[in-house]
Amino acid sequence: MACVNPDRKENKEESAGGGYFLVVGSDKMGKEDDIGGILIKGFFETINATGETPQSIFFLNAGVRLTTMNEAIFPVLREIEKKGVEIFSCGTCLKHYDLEDSLKVGHRGSTDILVGGLKDMRTVWI
Repeated sequence: MACVNPDRKENKEESAGGGYFLVVGSDKMGKEDDIGGILIKGFFETINATGETPQSIFFLNAGVRLTTMNEAIFPVLREIEKKGVEIFSCGTCLKHYDLEDSLKVGHRGSTDILVGGLKDMRTVWI
């Protein structure tokens, strides 16, 4: 099982048949605010229900709002985290949006986690 935790030794080849590194750059899917919020929540509910979980999720840009402000999605992300998925929110992004003290799910992450995930795992951007 690959992971972006620098203390772990797994590699990209080991993750090729299983999980992936998910990068979430928005709190919406698509360009429409109303439907976009519904779609992103449904996306994570589907990941949770199907068991098609990533190895790690890295939230950046407005995506950090999902781990700090969107109370409707916290339970879903916590369930995904309980399945062993590492969840990180970009520290620079948290600071930019003044959300450093608002993290409700996962951990503060940095660019080394992002770069490690990109290097070591199949990556999906949404």
